Amino acid sequence: MKTYDLMIVGGGPAGYHAAEYAAKKGLSVALFEKEQLGGTCLNVGCIPTKSLLDSAKHFSFQIGRSDEETAKAHATAIEKKDAIVQQLLKGIAGSLKHSSVDVYTFAPAIKRTAAGFRAANLPGEVEAKYLLLASGSVPVIPPIPGLKEGLEAGYIATSDALLSRKTLPERLAIIGGGVIGIEMGAYFLRAGVSVSVMEMADKILGPSDGEVSRLLQHELEKSGMHIRLNARVTKVECGKLIYEQNGQMKEESFDTLLLSVGRKPNLAIEGLSDLGVAIERGAVVTDEHCQTNLPNLFAIGDINGKQMLAHVAYREGEVAVNTILGEKDEMDESAVCAIVYTKPEAAFVGMSEEQAKASGVEVSVRKVSINFSGRHVAENGVTNGICKLLVDEKRGVIVGAAVLSVYASEYIYALALMIQNKIPVASILKTTFPHPTVCEIIRDALQSTNRPKSNSR
Repeated sequence: MKTYDLMIVGGGPAGYHAAEYAAKKGLSVALFEKEQLGGTCLNVGCIPTKSLLDSAKHFSFQIGRSDEETAKAHATAIEKKDAIVQQLLKGIAGSLKHSSVDVYTFAPAIKRTAAGFRAANLPGEVEAKYLLLASGSVPVIPPIPGLKEGLEAGYIATSDALLSRKTLPERLAIIGGGVIGIEMGAYFLRAGVSVSVMEMADKILGPSDGEVSRLLQHELEKSGMHIRLNARVTKVECGKLIYEQNGQMKEESFDTLLLSVGRKPNLAIEGLSDLGVAIERGAVVTDEHCQTNLPNLFAIGDINGKQMLAHVAYREGEVAVNTILGEKDEMDESAVCAIVYTKPEAAFVGMSEEQAKASGVEVSVRKVSINFSGRHVAENGVTNGICKLLVDEKRGVIVGAAVLSVYASEYIYALALMIQNKIPVASILKTTFPHPTVCEIIRDALQSTNRPKSNSR
């Protein structure tokens, strides 16, 4: 039997980052991943979609191209995406090896022991004092008549499968207007595909800031995307879905249907139900230290159902390992960034205006058009974007931000730092922002409450 300090189940962002971090901190680590390292994010999520969206910028699918040229461009985009994934996979494997993390390509059956935990179904047994669950998530399949049959037949796909298809549909319907559905729709729209999005709620992008979500919807619709709000899909047939909208039954035709209504924690770990781990609403319950109700057992990433984001999983892994080592640490979720990599990009952090109102927090809304940024206008012309900040006037700090602009994904972290560290607005205004940059818009927004829609400099 081989003994470690820590066993980790799952080799996605949560698992592999926690393994490297723990090894660097001096712990011996066994990492179990029965499929591919990198998890959903690297293989069928964050990285593949960003690669395709970048390809869409460069190929200019729709401008004067024949169907044959468009099909070739799409196939090239898929090949590029696959090559990038493989390159990054090699990097992760190499980094784990360099960190002396032992990777097991098995799905372990976990058992409690007097010394901690044991993986019992391997060629030989592995034991560790601490166990970290990081098994990720799987797509949600709602009980809509026809979905199961369509998935089996192949004309319905989850994002996992659609990202690998080398041929383009003529008409793509998407059930779900969250981040995954909108990003996938944005790529296929740029590739010349007719895209229709069916969203049950009265806005896209879930609980994100309503104003920015509506502005992004407007931009997508100007580009040709059809977005049906308050649309509840009731039945799916080959080539047709039936939905209810505002009390009326309607139909939408498609060649391919993308099912993108969200993901749920992957609890398919052999032996998990026998451990006595607390589970609520389909997720493993954890505290601010990422610890479960059992001593020495932690759960990070999508499996705890809190915020299914790779960057949250990274941080949770560090918190869990630090707690194991007796170092004081805990999760702070007051400033978690969420980004939609469309054109333009939408980025959110902290409270939305709706959340602030619901929680009773008194805030002032400070916002300006993104056209106050000289660089933005120089590179993109005058566009329909904003920088919106929520300021707690009593404390003099920013508590929320929503941005629609180019490069939003690259400067939203600055707002996260301001929110999480409660940096006074007065101090931020004394900061010298570089010029010309898009991030200057943060200062402009803080300095103004009611400025004209456009005044680029």
